[in-house]
Amino acid sequence: MERITIDPITRLEGHGKIEIFLDEKGDVANTYFQIPELRGFERFCVGRPVEDIPIITNRICGVCPEAHHLAGAKAADAVYNVDPPRTAKMLRELMYSAFFVTDHATHFYALGGPDFVMGPDAPVSERNILGVIHKVGLDIAGKVIQARKAGHTVIEIIGGRKVHPCTAIPGGLTRGINEDERQQIEEMGRFAVEFAQFSLQLFSDIVLGNQAYVDLILSDAYTIPMHYIGLVDENNKVNFYDGKVSVVDPEGKRLGKYAPNEYTDWIAERVEPWSYLKFPYLKKVGWKGFVGGMDSGVYSATPLSRLNASDGMATPRAQEEYEKMFETLGGKPVHQQLATHWARLIELLYAAERWMELVTDPEITSDNFHTVPTEIPSEGVGIVEAPRGTLTHHYWTDERGVITKMNLVVGTTNNYAPISMSIKKAAQNFIKSGTVITEGLLNRVEMAFRSYDPCFGCATHSLPGQMPLELKITAADGKTVNVLRQYC
Repeated sequence: MERITIDPITRLEGHGKIEIFLDEKGDVANTYFQIPELRGFERFCVGRPVEDIPIITNRICGVCPEAHHLAGAKAADAVYNVDPPRTAKMLRELMYSAFFVTDHATHFYALGGPDFVMGPDAPVSERNILGVIHKVGLDIAGKVIQARKAGHTVIEIIGGRKVHPCTAIPGGLTRGINEDERQQIEEMGRFAVEFAQFSLQLFSDIVLGNQAYVDLILSDAYTIPMHYIGLVDENNKVNFYDGKVSVVDPEGKRLGKYAPNEYTDWIAERVEPWSYLKFPYLKKVGWKGFVGGMDSGVYSATPLSRLNASDGMATPRAQEEYEKMFETLGGKPVHQQLATHWARLIELLYAAERWMELVTDPEITSDNFHTVPTEIPSEGVGIVEAPRGTLTHHYWTDERGVITKMNLVVGTTNNYAPISMSIKKAAQNFIKSGTVITEGLLNRVEMAFRSYDPCFGCATHSLPGQMPLELKITAADGKTVNVLRQYC
């Protein structure tokens, strides 16, 4: 059996490799998407005060610390059964909206975009952010840099730091904003809206204006019907910070919605011996293996999933783009996973519009930004939508508020089974008996995971019970004296 290895995989957060096995005919027999990283946050947070956890868990990742900070803060709110004031909730969501703008911009222009701007078969030396800048021009690169700078400035004003924010605590925030800061955030928000609209137009011109790209998006190679989940508000519109998680089946029928403290009624997790990353699935449907369809509990949680699981967007311009996407692609739900890039830009516009709604609210500068917890701590769950998927933090504490147990279901973790399935289907479509294997062809296989924008530094937290480890003891002359092995 022939083996093709893509190692390392590229343009993602974290590390991983793809193993493709061919049968005697040269067709793809199976694929494995392996993640070698291990992040043991659930273990070393035990014994720490719960109010420390939002600051500790945001160190899981330097790409999306805001997501872990706020999911942790919401879980801590629940542990103490304290409801933050309206101003605190708005400030948290304002910071989070700015974060979404920066994060989605990063993926479109630096990680996913090069496959379309430069082309999936372009030389690897050109298929990157520098190639994109060279092709689209320095003025567009300047807009991307300005948008990211604006977002991180908002994060620093509200969150205390540009990276790894630290102001969210049980019951609210440690500080508010003044009028000068509000005006500064509003000015940057206006640019964010313009930038989001510009990015959607760029996508329309470069991607939707190229029939070959449209055919690639709609092709069977990147299409798998499955269940979808996403956080929605009381009107079933997409929301990143608060609400309930909507679950829809492959035909778009809503199976129900669950509150954060109900997630274990809906989500179960399993492990496989060949990876350190868990495989969540819908408990009410059941695990049927790495297959899609109505009878499989495999679900995805991505920008496209959120749009599939909702009834629309809560801001006007984003709603127009939402309607345009589904009309263009033939209605809901959309199962073509490459369309996630389009959905991501619609969310970018929503985040920018929501930014403006929040920063112009009269109560945003109120000094009522914290409620002191008074109840005995116990157990709590916090959920936000990370850019890569639904993020769940579940904490158990003793009566002093010290962590006794933790569970994290991270955005990318939700998508591990769909990513594995998408890679296999792409490989089976592009690699046939007699196919000449080129770097461009293997990049098309990588495009299957890139649409999910995975972050494996965030996602890998649990062990399958055994951690392979090899320790070599070497003498001063370089000779190996002894080798100690565990589970390998």
